[in-house]
Amino acid sequence: MMKKFNNLWAACLFIAMAIMVASTAYAQGSRYQPGVHYFEIDQAKAPDADGKIVVTEAFSYMCSHCNTFEPYISNWKSKMPENVVFKRIPVVFGRGTWELYARGYVTAEMMGIAEEAHGELMDDLWKEKKIYRNMDQLAGFYSNFGVTADEFEATSQSFAVDASLRRGQTLTQTYGVSGTPSMIVNGKYLVKAGPAVGNYDTLLDVVDTLVAREIAAAAASAPAPAEDAAAEESP
Repeated sequence: MMKKFNNLWAACLFIAMAIMVASTAYAQGSRYQPGVHYFEIDQAKAPDADGKIVVTEAFSYMCSHCNTFEPYISNWKSKMPENVVFKRIPVVFGRGTWELYARGYVTAEMMGIAEEAHGELMDDLWKEKKIYRNMDQLAGFYSNFGVTADEFEATSQSFAVDASLRRGQTLTQTYGVSGTPSMIVNGKYLVKAGPAVGNYDTLLDVVDTLVAREIAAAAASAPAPAEDAAAEESP
């Protein structure tokens, strides 16, 4: 009987905590308004990430604002909750140079070196003023990260990279991305700089608030812990 009581108490505590987290997230969220500080994405669909919250940065290596944003996002990543996954989508906007670097990023991602090389490529471009004008030169850069230039260039022309690049551009259209950097929270909300979001600290605070909302919603909708079947049979 005592075991059954303990299980019921645990279930009630779980529900109470979920409600408390949801209430806190709602109170925080009231500071930021849809259509002002963030935008709700039509036909929103949370990415499939094993129940985790996905935060995505839409960026380009050719965007000076993305370079300025990089230290902010690096600091944010170091503090993000364990149940949050960070991803990047390199956007193109129909520009040939942007497509070159986007293809390079997708290739590096498939080869497992994108995150390692990301900051250094930003520094090369914006601090060292180096320009990589074709895939051969870009492959030379990525060869510093454990792959050969030939392997990188061959992979960059693969069907898998083509498909991933197209998928990324389709997603940016679905999310309504019109400038960089932009942040997408769980496929549902678009956050970008604007009159009401005047700096990157505020932008990331909006992201954090929406992440908290998604975490609270997930906790509130999670089933309560099942009672031990054996407890039901106990006198």
